[in-house]
Amino acid sequence: MHELAITQSLFDIVLKEAEKEKAHKVESITLVIGEMTGVVNDSVQFYLDLMTPNTIAAGAKVIFKSVPVKVKCRGCGKISELKPYDYQCPFCEATSLEVISGKELLVESIEVT
Repeated sequence: MHELAITQSLFDIVLKEAEKEKAHKVESITLVIGEMTGVVNDSVQFYLDLMTPNTIAAGAKVIFKSVPVKVKCRGCGKISELKPYDYQCPFCEATSLEVISGKELLVESIEVT
């Protein structure tokens, strides 16, 4: 359910930026969503479909870019991609990990006319 608030915030950003550019129509929106956020793309799309009618973003194509969870091991220093529910370094099995990607949640680009 947290997707509703997140989608509203993302949509507000889109409209604000489109307004700055004096756009007539939002053609596409590219969203970057890290796997650790727990945000479900289908839910975001659902809420955007509810929010966009009668706006300049009506019918805009939404492109989702998923960012995998990558960590740096504090033990061996190697970087790896984490699999769900596997919270240890695949090289040395240490559990002291620093998350370096996968928490992203942003509007990467907006195509307007």
